[in-house]
Amino acid sequence: MIRPIRVLFFALAALGAAPVAAETIGNPVAAFSGLDKITGRVTNFDVYIDETVQFGALQITPRACYSRPPTETQRTSVFLEVDQVSLKGSVTRIFTGWMFADSPALNAIDHAVYDIWLLDCKKSSDVPPPEKTNAPADAAPGADTRG
Repeated sequence: MIRPIRVLFFALAALGAAPVAAETIGNPVAAFSGLDKITGRVTNFDVYIDETVQFGALQITPRACYSRPPTETQRTSVFLEVDQVSLKGSVTRIFTGWMFADSPALNAIDHAVYDIWLLDCKKSSDVPPPEKTNAPADAAPGADTRG
């Protein structure tokens, strides 16, 4: 029985019948919505990849934001890190992982006061990008530190 399966597998491979992976598109901006459960206020905000923004006591840092072409089944996802800042100033990581726009409850941020969910990944934003950091301290003055 194993031999016919092997023959079928090799025949399909020879014809180019391999599984097709959906193409993903990397985006520089993640669009979020946040709810302050105390005030009931909902805020929409854009965050650039590797930028950290403050939403209440939470610091949100998206690391990757992917979408698919319009011809594919839509699946928008973001990999992010969320830290909570205490009143004493200490920072505690409360979430690291993937969040999906089409399933906001799948990997929800578990917080008593704030809810955050992904709306979309975007190529641009009305919000200006974060300023580039200064040159490293050990770089010579006037040196070009761009990679």
